[in-house]
Amino acid sequence: MGGHPASAKPWKGEGPGIFELVEDHRGGAYRAIYTVRFSEAIYVLHVFEKKSKRGIKTPQLEVEKVRTRLKQAREHYAQNFGR
Repeated sequence: MGGHPASAKPWKGEGPGIFELVEDHRGGAYRAIYTVRFSEAIYVLHVFEKKSKRGIKTPQLEVEKVRTRLKQAREHYAQNFGR
């Protein structure tokens, strides 16, 4: 509908157009990372329960999954939308 969810915030480290949805439920912290960089598609890159062992920082394994999937999204978009 063109709106921006109140629980979304920019995802740091991969540049503009990547957002993190933040949701807390029953003591758990959940995250969904998605990108709106592409004009024809929105890609959900990763969804996970945040269980940081060091404060509020997102674990490196989760960050690497986002990077890998962003690369895959670029490739998929180029193959399917020709851009």
